[in-house]
Amino acid sequence: MGTIYDFTAKTIDGSEKPLTDFSGQVLLVVNTASKCGFTPQYEGLEALYRKYGAKGFSVLGFPCNQFGGQEPGDAAEIAQFCSRSYDVTFPLFGKIDVNGAEAHPLFQYLKGEAKGVLGSEPIKWNFTKFLVDRNGKVAGRFAPTTTPKDLEKEIEKII
Repeated sequence: MGTIYDFTAKTIDGSEKPLTDFSGQVLLVVNTASKCGFTPQYEGLEALYRKYGAKGFSVLGFPCNQFGGQEPGDAAEIAQFCSRSYDVTFPLFGKIDVNGAEAHPLFQYLKGEAKGVLGSEPIKWNFTKFLVDRNGKVAGRFAPTTTPKDLEKEIEKII
């Protein structure tokens, strides 16, 4: 597959969403969790979405429970937590796996396009971020320790 636009994903409310709906936008795709040390990054992700949204930028949040069981809730609980705790308005998707045999095809693609440390593919923890350009191609992969604020220069380069 050539771009992220070749994929679909279930939204947090359970409906299928073709990623072609985001065609022409700069995207930050993030595997998220509600009970993680990095969870406060929701605030920064929302700030990026609000700052650059009018310029064709979006954050896509994919809850994942594969790292320390830090996303135990169901879709309704996750949506409520994100809204209540961080006023998240960017698109959230249904809970997925990002590693292993059941990894969502989108994340299989992202990991193949942008390797991690020392060329490894597996995602190491929650809040790994993939920056995608307007053509649907992966422009970069960033560790959980890279804060949303740290990504502003990278976003501005391709927006």
